[in-house]
Amino acid sequence: MARVKFLCDTDRCIECNACSTSCKNEHEVPWGMVRRRVVTINDGQPGEKSIAISCMHCTDAPCVAVCPTSTLYQTDIGVVLHDKDNCIGCGYCFYACPFGAPQFPRATLFGSRGIMDKCTYCAGGPEENGSEAEFKKYGRNRIAEGKLPICAEVCSTRALLAGDGEVIGEIYRERVLSRGFGSGAWGWKTAYYPEEA
Repeated sequence: MARVKFLCDTDRCIECNACSTSCKNEHEVPWGMVRRRVVTINDGQPGEKSIAISCMHCTDAPCVAVCPTSTLYQTDIGVVLHDKDNCIGCGYCFYACPFGAPQFPRATLFGSRGIMDKCTYCAGGPEENGSEAEFKKYGRNRIAEGKLPICAEVCSTRALLAGDGEVIGEIYRERVLSRGFGSGAWGWKTAYYPEEA
């Protein structure tokens, strides 16, 4: 079976934050928590790049490996999900994740930081698909409805891709071949400020 992945094309991301806003609205994420955020590198400088970051649903997820209560688990299609009923708020997943995906409602001492929340790839949780309990804890289950994650679906420049990892890899490969290799091969400078001949 295909493994699902996210990919953000930094040459296409325009930092509109539609992905993070739509995620919060779709899943009614609590105030102060974000499942997806847009990070800008070299903000305001030449070569500025933006990238949408969330849980990347790693093939060999370090958060799953360090969880002492088996709260985090991986589905057969590669989505890393969590069971909020098992979470003890230890924060091991937070420190293990290279993307900062697991978040806690309170930044306090061990065990009192609350229950972890993270991107679910719009795949819900361990409760019955489409149930009220599933929506209340994890948000809407778009994967069970046969849809893409909302963040990738609303991306106007198609910078954020989601789906079968092999298909996404092929799409990105085709993009790189069409725009060329190396920094500045295709982008704002080439498209809007062509060098004088």
